Amino acid sequence: MLSLSNSGPFTPPPDDIIAGAKKMGDDIVESMPDWAKDMWKEIGSPELESLGPVLNGKLLARRHGLRKDDLLEVLLDSRLLPEGRDPWMKGRLISSGKMTIELLCEDGRLHYISRDAIIEVILVAHMRPAYLDDTDLMTYERDDLKRRSKLNEKVEKEGVGRDDSHLWG
Repeated sequence: MLSLSNSGPFTPPPDDIIAGAKKMGDDIVESMPDWAKDMWKEIGSPELESLGPVLNGKLLARRHGLRKDDLLEVLLDSRLLPEGRDPWMKGRLISSGKMTIELLCEDGRLHYISRDAIIEVILVAHMRPAYLDDTDLMTYERDDLKRRSKLNEKVEKEGVGRDDSHLWG
C-alpha cells in the first residue's frame, strides 16, 4: 500500500499561470515548498519568469522536458523501499542517464535513483533555460570537450608502447 507523508507532493500553480497568462516568476516562488525555496536560494535565486515550459505554438518555439538543475519531487515504488520510508524524494536534478537520475536531495546528499524505481516525477520549477537556449551550458560543454580532447592527446603521447616515431611512412 502506497503511503504518502504529510509533506506530500508539490501542488503546481494553475494552468493559466504555467501557460504564461500572468507573470509567473513570483507565483512559482510563492507556491514552492520550503525545501525548494531553500535550494532555489542556494543556486543564486535565478529569475523564473522566462524558464517555464512552452507547450503550445510552433514546434521550434516549444520548450519542455526536464533540465539540469530542475527542482523535482520523485515518487518511488514503495514496494522497493524499506518499511516506513517516505517514497517521495525531493531535490535538484544533477544529471540524468539511461538507467539512473542523480538527485541532490534536501538532506544535502546525492542520491542515484534507478529509473525502474520511479513511479512519477513532478516538476516544481525549472532553474535553467531549455537546452538549446542555455548559453552557459553550451559554453561549459564546449570547454569540457576541449579539455577532454587535450587530456586524451596527452594520454596517447605519454602512453606505454605508443612510440611509433621510428616507423617510416
